[in-house]
Amino acid sequence: EVQLQASGGGLAQAGGSLRLSCAASGFTFGKSVIGWFRQVPGKEREGVSYLRISDGRQDYADSVKGRFTISSDNARNTVYLQMNSLKPEDTAVYYCAADILFPLTTMTETFYDYWGQGTLVTVSS
Repeated sequence: EVQLQASGGGLAQAGGSLRLSCAASGFTFGKSVIGWFRQVPGKEREGVSYLRISDGRQDYADSVKGRFTISSDNARNTVYLQMNSLKPEDTAVYYCAADILFPLTTMTETFYDYWGQGTLVTVSS
C-alpha cells in the first residue's frame, strides 16, 4: 500500500523557518518524483517544488525560489522541504505527492499518482 505521510507544519513568524517531512512507503522510492504542493482555502492548489529521487533533479515555483530547499534522505524514504524566510503568503496546507507510474519532472499535479494528507503551515506577520 502506497503511503505518504506529511508532517512538520505549524506556526511560524514571518522571516522564520519550518521543515516539512514526507515519509514514503509502498513503492520504489528511488524511481519516483516527489512533489510538494500547497493550497489556500478557496484557491487552486499550486506546485511548490519537486525532486527526482534518482538524480536529485529539482525545481521550485518562482514564489519560493531562494527560500525553500527540497532534499531527500533515501535511506529513510523521506523528502524534506526546508522553508526559510517565511512570508504570510506562504500560509497554506502543504501536501506531498508521488509520481511513480510515469515519473515526470513537473509541478503539474495531474501527473502525481498518490497524495499525502497535508500539513498546515501558518505564518504570522
